[in-house]
Amino acid sequence: MSSESVTPATAPIPPTRQRIIGAVLRIIGQDGVAAVTNRRIAKEAGVSLGSVTYHFTSQHELLRESLLHFVREETLRLTELADAGEAEGVDIDGAAALAAQVADGTAFDSAHIAPFELYIQAGRDERLRPAAAECFAAYDRLAVQILTALGVPDAERLAATTVALVTGLQLRRLATGAPAEDLTDALLLLVRGAG
Repeated sequence: MSSESVTPATAPIPPTRQRIIGAVLRIIGQDGVAAVTNRRIAKEAGVSLGSVTYHFTSQHELLRESLLHFVREETLRLTELADAGEAEGVDIDGAAALAAQVADGTAFDSAHIAPFELYIQAGRDERLRPAAAECFAAYDRLAVQILTALGVPDAERLAATTVALVTGLQLRRLATGAPAEDLTDALLLLVRGAG
């Protein structure tokens, strides 16, 4: 599996590899990156220890592929929402509804906490930075699509700021239990100010 491109059309992941990646994300979300051991992964995934080392030659590869898998799934979900909004014609109120769907659809279970851990780990391990950059590039592309549909001028320039705002507010929600409406309000403020 190549980590060169994150797209929703990526080939399906074999079932054992998928179970291992799912286990890694759950472990990271529950107990952090330091808790990721081959034995724990094997137990959590319900596979043999040999399967873990067969599918992933290093912990770095495990972390990178887990991060890329998360973003593929999230990109697919967000692209479907953006495409539905674009097909219906998006205005500011529609964008607010879309933002609410995105925020409400992001439960802070262990699989959604894991990417924050992985982004922090990328700050410590430069080998993960290309995967993290690829993740943010995928989010930036979605932000451009939505901002363009809203008629926001210079959508490409504002995309990274929008993604940073969403990421920061999601982290704030995670840390404080703040409601999803805070995210919706902040996005509306940004779009209205840019329009």
